[in-house]
Amino acid sequence: MQKASPKSVGVDPQRLARISPVMQRYCDEGKAAGIVTLAARHGKIFHHQAWGMQNLETSTPMALDSIFRIYSMTKPIVSVALMQLHELGKFHLNDPIAPFIPAFADLEVLNADGSREKAEPMTFWHVLTHTSGLSYGFRDDHPLEKMYRDAELFDHSMTLEQMMMKISELPLRFQPGHDWHYSVATDVVGYLVQVISGQPLGDYLQENILRPLGMVDTDYEIPDEKLGRLTSLYGSLQPGDPYMKLLDPPETSFHRPPVMNQRGGSGLLSTAEDYIKFAQMVANGGTFDGRRYIGRKTLELMTMNHLPQRMFPLAVTTPFPGYGFGLGFTQVVNVPETGNQGSLGNHGWSGAADTHFWIDPVEDMIGMSYLQYMPSSTIPVRDDLNNLLYQALE
Repeated sequence: MQKASPKSVGVDPQRLARISPVMQRYCDEGKAAGIVTLAARHGKIFHHQAWGMQNLETSTPMALDSIFRIYSMTKPIVSVALMQLHELGKFHLNDPIAPFIPAFADLEVLNADGSREKAEPMTFWHVLTHTSGLSYGFRDDHPLEKMYRDAELFDHSMTLEQMMMKISELPLRFQPGHDWHYSVATDVVGYLVQVISGQPLGDYLQENILRPLGMVDTDYEIPDEKLGRLTSLYGSLQPGDPYMKLLDPPETSFHRPPVMNQRGGSGLLSTAEDYIKFAQMVANGGTFDGRRYIGRKTLELMTMNHLPQRMFPLAVTTPFPGYGFGLGFTQVVNVPETGNQGSLGNHGWSGAADTHFWIDPVEDMIGMSYLQYMPSSTIPVRDDLNNLLYQALE
């Protein structure tokens, strides 16, 4: 993507400079090992900066091309992949998925009181909108959550097909379409891409989205020649853990090939420089550098809110008011309720290690922040960047 001065795209460079001391402070205080931020407006990058360390153990500085585990930022890419197949007439959104995944034909719902009932058909729309009744096991407010944790669905030695078989053996949290609950639904989306296209998910993504966009550092695996650019993953996930515990060092990372479970819901590695190309394609209405990847009206459908008011506020582990959800993307439906500056219709998503992107169709702006820390949102980098970018608009 072309780079431009802030002034040329309507951004005050002096006010934009307020970003740096905020990000540097997080690194100096030991709240983040390193941070990369990037912003574009009118299709041009006007801000891209790195702070802190990519690897504390080796004192490797964070770089603009450092490679990050983007976790659930995989989801929008995989959702676009499935909707590319929708455009080919392979399915309708209200079609049940059981003809494509027969193991999902006889699912049950586990009610909060422990009783069970036969599940209604799960559709493509349900898995794209996280209204499927599937779960992740993140919470403790329903007996299904522990069953998900005990199932060990995220064993890296499993294939995507094996993961689907395990999911099909678990009951649902509620009848499909009756509520919104963040879940492994996008892993199911990824498997549907694989079944319908006849290609492994990773191969389909490379052929139809990643390589054509020039996303040369985005993959499920990290080759040896790029290992020196892979960030270390830190976090404090268990009581008693040090704040900056090393969770996944590059040398022994589960992203070293071969990666068996190339999933729809997470797993991609990427850089800010790569992901901005995907985000800009979405912002452009489906085109990038003269090539169309998906239809304009398809993207409009994907990036509008699909949920009724009764499902608000959405909550992953804690509520995030002011947001709705479409087909693979969240949307701002009430700016004041978000507590941040922004525009109606902003859409994007985040990753579990605190990577985040959003697209503002009103201001024609994209913002991205990249850390490697779990749990996500331990420090409010994404909110800070959001407000620091908006306050710099002329």
